[in-house]
Amino acid sequence: MDSKEAGSLLDNLIAAFNGRIAELQDLVIARNMYPASCLPDLSAVDASLKAMELQVQAIKNQLREEAEAIPKAKKLIEASLKQQKRLESMSLHVPSYYQILPERVSALNLNTSLCSEAKKSGAELGSREAENAISILPKEKKGSSAPLWYITTDELNSLSSYMRGRLTVDKVNAAVNDMATYAEANAQLIVVPKKKLAENLWEKALELRDIAATDAVKGKYFFLETDMRGPSLKLDNTGKAILTVLRHLGRISETRIGHQRVILLLKPS
Repeated sequence: MDSKEAGSLLDNLIAAFNGRIAELQDLVIARNMYPASCLPDLSAVDASLKAMELQVQAIKNQLREEAEAIPKAKKLIEASLKQQKRLESMSLHVPSYYQILPERVSALNLNTSLCSEAKKSGAELGSREAENAISILPKEKKGSSAPLWYITTDELNSLSSYMRGRLTVDKVNAAVNDMATYAEANAQLIVVPKKKLAENLWEKALELRDIAATDAVKGKYFFLETDMRGPSLKLDNTGKAILTVLRHLGRISETRIGHQRVILLLKPS
């Protein structure tokens, strides 16, 4: 090794020592800048960081659970939408005559008290007259309402086109609702005591009682031709056509008592 190479190696060694000394000096300066009093603060920062890490981990777990629940929620939504469509389709195809009219609801509410009302009226009408009022009530009535014997599409189609005309099942069955309402109203008038009736109804109540006591009508629901005032069954050409259809299908029969045309509700055979 010549003198030049030896000098170069020595210079490198001196430079390495000088660099190491500079690093040691920097470390001493840094130690003096952060005395031991800063250690509690650093510990608090470390604890806060660990708490934040736990919160972040909890959030990740929650997000993972919600992500796993998304497929189940989608299936539930799909099932709900299918059920909604099914119910909407059913509501569109429900015949309108299954919707009970407000007038019929009122009659149903009053109907349950008919027999008890007839018994209570014994003191006013006389015991024999009260018994007669009860005996002429329709046999079907045992706290129930007037029957609704609707017709079917097949029954209507079985009639001649001339007889059917432009009538539909919904229109005919809406009239069936009206007839039941008329019949219930008449049954109520038969048994209600005089003091609970308006003066203008007492004459009709007596007339209905006489009609209900006849052999042709006794024990049956009935209404008068003059009762046909709607909303679906009226004394017009359409109403007469509906009565003709119902008579041919065995839902009603007709008789004349005095000057009144009486329509009886019949159970289809």
